[in-house]
Amino acid sequence: MFTGIVEAAPPAREVIRAGTGLRVRVPAPDGAWAVAVGESVAVAGTCLTVAGLVAPGGGGALASGSPGADMLFDLSAETVARTWFGELEPGRRLNLERSLRLGDRLSGHLVAGHVDGGATIVAIEDSGDGGEVFGFELDPGLERYLIEKGSISLDGISLTVVRPRGRRFTVAIIPLTLEQTNLGTAELGQRVNVEVDQVGKWIERLFPGQDPPS
Repeated sequence: MFTGIVEAAPPAREVIRAGTGLRVRVPAPDGAWAVAVGESVAVAGTCLTVAGLVAPGGGGALASGSPGADMLFDLSAETVARTWFGELEPGRRLNLERSLRLGDRLSGHLVAGHVDGGATIVAIEDSGDGGEVFGFELDPGLERYLIEKGSISLDGISLTVVRPRGRRFTVAIIPLTLEQTNLGTAELGQRVNVEVDQVGKWIERLFPGQDPPS
């Protein structure tokens, strides 16, 4: 479980095709950032397992919890099909968040790291206050989860939906978010991974085809 509060966004160091899947190598953000083999990390909003730790610069395997180690992630064919990772190339920034611990502050919203689909960036405008306003268009079928001022996870970033219109909506991005996430280098036409608010999915599951009781 995650919160959508991105800790860092380093560039992918290496992307290796492995049959129908991928192996991705990602550098640790800094010397103090450490994870263990087997831990879950949200990578661009996708819950992935740390499959290995290796020394930066092509060294051998390291022990679990080694600070500053490059992380290896294995992506299945299903993960590649559900996300934009099939287009991933070395150098593209990846938002990272380590899993939530019991007792941590929930600064964003509950994010499972289970991608529901994607969205395309259709507009980027200066907000006039140092930030930017992004426009997105969701894949068909996800628009029913858009609620004004509701939560959504885009590439693992907890954001607030503004002015939903059909499959399109906007989000306001403050300067800090532009600096610390991959949206700071995003371009028109770029794809992002989408996870809609879990509450909406549970309501739909419990009350299929009808409005929940008031």
